[in-house]
Amino acid sequence: MKIGFIGLGVMGSRMTKRLLAAGFSVIVYNRTKEKMKEFVKLGAEAAESISELSEKANVICTCLSMPSDVNEVYEEVIQHAKPETICLDFTTVGMDTSQTMGEKAKKKGMIFLDAPISGGPEGAEEGTLTIMVGGDEPSYEKVFPVLNALGGNIQHLGQSGMGSVAKLMNQYLVAVHSLAASEAMVVGTALGLKSDQLYNILKTSYGDSRMLRRHMEHYVLDRQFEPGGAVKYVHKDVKLANQLMNQAGLKVFTGNMAQDAFNTAIHEGLADEDMSAVIKPLEKQAGAVVARNKA
Repeated sequence: MKIGFIGLGVMGSRMTKRLLAAGFSVIVYNRTKEKMKEFVKLGAEAAESISELSEKANVICTCLSMPSDVNEVYEEVIQHAKPETICLDFTTVGMDTSQTMGEKAKKKGMIFLDAPISGGPEGAEEGTLTIMVGGDEPSYEKVFPVLNALGGNIQHLGQSGMGSVAKLMNQYLVAVHSLAASEAMVVGTALGLKSDQLYNILKTSYGDSRMLRRHMEHYVLDRQFEPGGAVKYVHKDVKLANQLMNQAGLKVFTGNMAQDAFNTAIHEGLADEDMSAVIKPLEKQAGAVVARNKA
């Protein structure tokens, strides 16, 4: 099995290292060619182009940033890959994008599986990602050893697009919980509570959430916003999730508020900061900064 991996960013680089460590033969491609050198040293082959990688691999993995990137990359992949090639797209995109790619691949005798991931850089590094797969089940079973090297919770969810639906519902909660946690922390601090004391109460009460803990412990309280997952990507994801809300017939939903909050953060120059930076415009409004209290 020759695996091609396109996209060596924060997640893709760690996933590729997992595949190499598991003994898979891997050929890599990245738009910034310099990034491929590290993987060649680890035993990977570097492709000069997407077309070269597509011609050589029989399993093609992609981990990209935006739906437009998926459309652009797969236009080349589908044109050059061999029939029966299985494509695994780990990117977070809309259900419609995954279904469209699935149909295009099928017409060329290929298989496209939407396989978005959750678990962050640490999950990619440790091989404990949640992987949500939509598409042809026999093909899913064929590439299960690849997925098993990357994830700890791997689920086949049904037809093409279902992996993307599951991931967007996760991202919906990420965005909404991030906003709610930020609002609670800002308001409590603005009204006179010590930020770290308020956080210690919330994390042991029913108001606790994984996003509250992530943001406060690793980013906000220490005022450190180096991205684990950037504001711009959460904005993209919740926007796509809101489209599914509309598609399902919901008229009013909290995701709209989260989308607006992340959009505001982008307009205030925070697009490339960690998603927890969605708190900063709220702090500005309230005239309060959520931070550890000095003894």
